[in-house]
Amino acid sequence: MAPTQDEHSSQELLQTQVHLWHHALGFVKSMALKCAMELQIPNTIQHHGGSLTPSELAMKIGLHSSKLPRLLRFMRVLTVSGIFVVHEVASPDKEVTYGLTPTTRLLASDEVKSSIFPILSLMLGTTAITPFLGMHSWFLDEHSMSLFKKVHVDIWEMTDQDNTYNQQINNAMVSDSNFLMDIILKECGDVFLGINSLVDVAGGHGGAARAIAKAFPQMKCTVLDLPHVVAEAPSDAYVSFISGDRFKYIPPSDVVFLKWVFHDWGDEDCVKLLKNCKAAIPPKDAGGKVIIVDMVVGSGPNDIVARETQVLYDLFIMSIEGIEREELEWKKIFMEAGFGDYKIISVLGVRSVIELYP
Repeated sequence: MAPTQDEHSSQELLQTQVHLWHHALGFVKSMALKCAMELQIPNTIQHHGGSLTPSELAMKIGLHSSKLPRLLRFMRVLTVSGIFVVHEVASPDKEVTYGLTPTTRLLASDEVKSSIFPILSLMLGTTAITPFLGMHSWFLDEHSMSLFKKVHVDIWEMTDQDNTYNQQINNAMVSDSNFLMDIILKECGDVFLGINSLVDVAGGHGGAARAIAKAFPQMKCTVLDLPHVVAEAPSDAYVSFISGDRFKYIPPSDVVFLKWVFHDWGDEDCVKLLKNCKAAIPPKDAGGKVIIVDMVVGSGPNDIVARETQVLYDLFIMSIEGIEREELEWKKIFMEAGFGDYKIISVLGVRSVIELYP
């Protein structure tokens, strides 16, 4: 019997309910991932042959036997969502086994050059999450302070005053650079050819600059960052460090490199920073350019996961008054700063490499 219009409408309503529940419960998936990271489940599975039964996993991570049924439910969330894989067994008296997926291999430190554990820990930390719990009141608040500052203090004040949080950010940026720079050098390393000197602006502890210097030994690589960041930087044979304010001065070089810097600042500050970059480099015909690694919303893979990740990250960075820009927004600040041309190379997933020419 064909469904009636009422039955069809009921199914649409139920599907809509599922859709909204799925969105509302998204935080549970995030917290499950956070918990798995904190329990060291990816490393534990990887260190024991890449496969563990629930009982073995519980023992290895130190759970009481009473928690085993709850561990099964917890891991069901992470296998259904594709974080881990579950291998079923034919015999009912034997346990299933859990294994790693390509996703969780990025959390197992032995699987890649640098685990992305530190940056995910930063994203999922209480400091980052708490401001979003009061987002509605922040929108209604007539004051212009950032969502982050409404709960804490200004993020740059926090990094200056809280050494633990500052170190957490530095560790996250170094791990991201170690992970991403190998891909940049493989996919579009040509952007660094023929360069004699490069300044990595806001380069933290030199993760990106070090990777570039190792790949191009003839290049002189310098990191410019704030005094409290440089003070904690490790001594290094590949790069040199200069403390200073990028909004006041950038040392002269053939190329200025900025990885994940502009999204922290509004247009006015970005134009000011870009003008300092332009003053630091020679003309285009002498090889001068700015290399930016950042997000260009709408560029990159044309799938729902990539697009949603870009706009979600934009909302995430909005908490500190940052912004992820679409191409027209990038072009606006480039032209206001006096640059003549640019090229977007979208080979880094949700991020891109931008070559900017004076």
